[in-house]
Amino acid sequence: MRAYDRVEELTIMKGIAETLNLCNDMNEMLQAVLEKLLELTHLEAGWIFLVDEEPHYTLIADYGLPPALSREEKAPMCSGDCHCLHRYWNNKLTEPVNIIECKRITEAVKNRRGDTEGISHHATIPLGDGTEFFGMLNVAAPFKEHFSEEELTLMQSVAYQIGTAIKRTRLYHEEQKRAELYEKLNKVVRSINKEEDIPGLCQTTVTKGMAHFGWQAAAMYVKKNHVYIKQASSGGEFSEEIKQVPEKNGESEAIHHITIKDETVGLLHTVSGSRHPFQRRDTEVQQALVRNMALAAESLNLQKERRELLLHEERKRLARDLHDSVNQKLFSLSLTARGVKEMIPNDQQDLREMLEDMLLLSQESQKEMRSLIWQLRPVGIEEGLSAALKKYAVHLGITVDIDMKQVPDWSGNAEETLWRIGQEALNNIKKHTNETTAAVHFYETKTGAGMVLSDCGPGIDDHEDVEARTLGLTSMRERAELAGGSFSIHSVKGRGTEVRVFLPHKGNRKERME
Repeated sequence: MRAYDRVEELTIMKGIAETLNLCNDMNEMLQAVLEKLLELTHLEAGWIFLVDEEPHYTLIADYGLPPALSREEKAPMCSGDCHCLHRYWNNKLTEPVNIIECKRITEAVKNRRGDTEGISHHATIPLGDGTEFFGMLNVAAPFKEHFSEEELTLMQSVAYQIGTAIKRTRLYHEEQKRAELYEKLNKVVRSINKEEDIPGLCQTTVTKGMAHFGWQAAAMYVKKNHVYIKQASSGGEFSEEIKQVPEKNGESEAIHHITIKDETVGLLHTVSGSRHPFQRRDTEVQQALVRNMALAAESLNLQKERRELLLHEERKRLARDLHDSVNQKLFSLSLTARGVKEMIPNDQQDLREMLEDMLLLSQESQKEMRSLIWQLRPVGIEEGLSAALKKYAVHLGITVDIDMKQVPDWSGNAEETLWRIGQEALNNIKKHTNETTAAVHFYETKTGAGMVLSDCGPGIDDHEDVEARTLGLTSMRERAELAGGSFSIHSVKGRGTEVRVFLPHKGNRKERME
């Protein structure tokens, strides 16, 4: 080789290397490199296929195609199969192949579909980086049916550089798309963090997720009593509830579990559609989304608990104010009425009777006020639930026998719920029976704590509508269910009534995303 030709070859090789290293646009990069390679090898035609799973491939670059192959916007090169593609898909194209008769040219000649310009064969060089293959490089020249070892070695060297550049470019675009997805994720997360309740969080996740990520359809489910109930959906038909979660983690459909403290509390079901199958980056972003949803749901639960705590403190403040102001004034009114009555002569009976009525009314108001204070702030609950129930029972004139082998590990909210239910049950005993005794049994299991409050009164008729008997019974049931627990009444006519309450420990509660 002459020195001039060697310098020209090195210059072209340098240009190929620079193009591969500096360009991140796949089409532009491969088109430029193909033209430089043909210039270097003094060949007239070439094309590059990027190949996926059979039968998918893409003509991404070409130069010097004869009319037989370039007709109808290169239709012969963009569809159908050929010998080199079959070798590639059968894992037989791992080294440069010197001569392959071009099936596309043969069919064009057979069907008289354009001039081949003397091209009938081509050399094929696989494009790879040493660990995986991405496609193939084909080169040809008129009436050329043989490539020397030197030519093949040169083209294989360039093909290796192309393969490495393809992988780098794909990684670059993959990271770029991942970054774009995480930017969209950030927008969705900002939206769900503005929601003030679980239904709003679910609806926003569906609508914003479809808008930003291009899902074809999506649905949100919340776990309740071992069943997943649909809270929000769009774009498709979804079941109203799911008892058994199906495995759907593929290219077109995915189900992600939303967990709080290792417990599944909800599901996100997404559908991509056949035109835009889920990639690994899509799955990663969806998993990040459900993690953020879990944090948002937990934050809402904490806010709810904080509001309940503030409400509890406000009730205690109101109870103190009633005790220190209104209750004391009623007491003063009672004393004043009693004192004035004693000062009125016996012969003024009408006036004495009016003062007596005033005295009785003030005393009755005091009694009702004390009951109201008890309901707002259970005096003695800081000493324990059993102590509070005993004191309240004494206030009603009932003796309570407490059975508790050990103090259950209940939360402040659970203790408050049991206190309110126990208080209402004692009120019912006072109002509807002549009983002066009651029994309370506290117990604990691995999943929660319970209370059984019973009396030996007349009981409730089996045909009687228990729920309609008093609003108090309905209130007790609602309190238990609001805390995620269960409530039941068992009564036999003439043999008493038993109220049963069970509240799960906080870690076992199933409705934390409601």
